[in-house]
Amino acid sequence: MKKVLLLYPEFPDTFWSFKHALKFVRKRAALPPLGLLTVAAMLPTDWETRLIDLNVAPLRDADLAWPDLVFVSGMIAQRDSARALITRCRAAGKTIVAGGPLFTSEHAEFTDVDYFVLGEAEVTLPEFLRDFLAGKARRTYTTTTLPDLLHTPVPLWRLADLRRYGSMCIQYSRGCPFDCEFCDVTAKFGHRSRTKSTVQVLAELDALAAAGWRGSVFFVDDNFIGNKRKLREDLLPALIAWQHAHRQRFSFYTEASINLADDEALTRQIVSAGFDSVFIGIETPVEAGLAECNKRQNRGRDLLGDIRRLQHAGLEVQGGFIVGFDCDTLSIFRKQLEFIQSSGIVTAMVGILTVLPGTKLFARLQSEGRLLGPSSGNNSDGTTNFLPRMDVQALRDGYRNLIATIYAPGPYYRRVRTFLREFHPPKVPPSFNLKNLAAFLRSAVGLGVIGRERFQYWRLLVWTLFRRPRLLQIAVKLAIYGHHFRRCAKAVAD
Repeated sequence: MKKVLLLYPEFPDTFWSFKHALKFVRKRAALPPLGLLTVAAMLPTDWETRLIDLNVAPLRDADLAWPDLVFVSGMIAQRDSARALITRCRAAGKTIVAGGPLFTSEHAEFTDVDYFVLGEAEVTLPEFLRDFLAGKARRTYTTTTLPDLLHTPVPLWRLADLRRYGSMCIQYSRGCPFDCEFCDVTAKFGHRSRTKSTVQVLAELDALAAAGWRGSVFFVDDNFIGNKRKLREDLLPALIAWQHAHRQRFSFYTEASINLADDEALTRQIVSAGFDSVFIGIETPVEAGLAECNKRQNRGRDLLGDIRRLQHAGLEVQGGFIVGFDCDTLSIFRKQLEFIQSSGIVTAMVGILTVLPGTKLFARLQSEGRLLGPSSGNNSDGTTNFLPRMDVQALRDGYRNLIATIYAPGPYYRRVRTFLREFHPPKVPPSFNLKNLAAFLRSAVGLGVIGRERFQYWRLLVWTLFRRPRLLQIAVKLAIYGHHFRRCAKAVAD
């Protein structure tokens, strides 16, 4: 029997951390470490396991004295925290096993790690465990095999303190049918959408329900609609039935490509299953930019019309936007601003193009001698790791001005009202419960009394009460989000 401590490094303050918003609901992190919880379920059943997520709790010396092995996983944005964590584990004399996106891309940079289990754990972890137990483990385990997900276990939720998180997460599929030049999803997971069975997904929802969770659940798929037929015929009908049986226990959100807007019936099913928001990579309203990055699914479209259709169907559209393509001129900042404001995309993540290892963009810019170093992994921190065609300072200044503008109180609250006018959920959103009421009261003080946006805050709430009263809870949530986004924008400007 072995004792294993699973460690998740701390995230920096990023757009998606929602660090400043979570304070209003007394949460510590947006999401639990799904990968580590799944890996924990793959370990031998007689091994003892504990989890420490440094985003919600500190790592004490007593914690580090307990295990025989430490498993560390993380993303590129967690690089600095992971390095400090590994140094501490090495000083404590622990055997270190590392895996996940950060180490799959950069394992050569972490010399203090004893074993690397890279790629998809369904393939590499069993091989490592077999060799480790036989006393003949290699240092590195990797694979090019893309496994099916039909034997991926239910995450070990009992290891996580669910009360500390704003949302839960599950994964239905891996892979994406598209081939965007800057994206590393297909490099890691392929073009075919590999899915879990519906039975597996329902088992994961049952496990979350049994753990006492009631709230939002993020389907972390990079493109939830990668296999429309299976969604339409199998998963979504089962989700609708599950939600009905559990009296709509969860609200869901996910990521998808813009062609979801072409399929009205599928969109209705997704909304009926309990999905209320979807993140879509818009990237740019400029056709030349879409062609440059091979975003073929976005080309030749009325993107604003597509977004409107999804909003009218009951989905809040969150969007990703990029500046710094080779074809971009100084006009890109105005065009992005106008598009974002017109679209009513409240949660608009804008970043300077960054180059991730394994992508076609990486190969192209490497051949052109334009790479400068590794990506920070934070695509909204105002940095980049290549030489753009645009003057670098002009790109940085234009970017900073763009995000400062879209998250300034005036433009931000106007965008919230635009969204609320267009958003037509088929069901009345849940009314305020005690937890949400407490968050509202905190926002009323923090934003409505102390905040510099207090005029816009109260104007939004009054407008919502008179125009869209059943969306008041959503209006409060988006006001709180805006506080976080402004803090992030200010950090980039500084």
